Amino acid sequence: MIEVLVISISKPLLIGIYENKKLIKVYEEEGMTSDVLPVLFKEILDKYTIDSLIYVNTPGSYMAIKVAYVFLKTVSISHNIKLKACSGFEFNDNTPIKALGKKYFINSKDGVKVDFLENNCKMSPFELPEVLENINISAETLPIYNLPAV
Repeated sequence: MIEVLVISISKPLLIGIYENKKLIKVYEEEGMTSDVLPVLFKEILDKYTIDSLIYVNTPGSYMAIKVAYVFLKTVSISHNIKLKACSGFEFNDNTPIKALGKKYFINSKDGVKVDFLENNCKMSPFELPEVLENINISAETLPIYNLPAV
């Protein structure tokens, strides 16, 4: 079973190829999601028979999330591949994620809030996990926007 995980909410864009839940290949590419994703997916679709696609649908760059969703939903429909989603906090050790200006998305027991960082706040880079077994993956794939309307 081949699963593809896409983390588009940070730079570089990360794509992991998983066989039986274990990471077998990493794609790491700088650039705009709209430019990079189609090029990488041409190679991936030519090389692998994919059973499911997983992408980060919250929180982070709204444009990157929207582009990833539209692109991956199209691939999902056109190639009859399951699409799933998960939170970006799964891949950065649950540390704050850049929001807007000097504010960050912070995951707390009360849910995701947007706030300034406290001094000495730990931040971790996004990383593809070696295995997908302990990742909270959802069948709800629509992007989740955590900022209030302006």
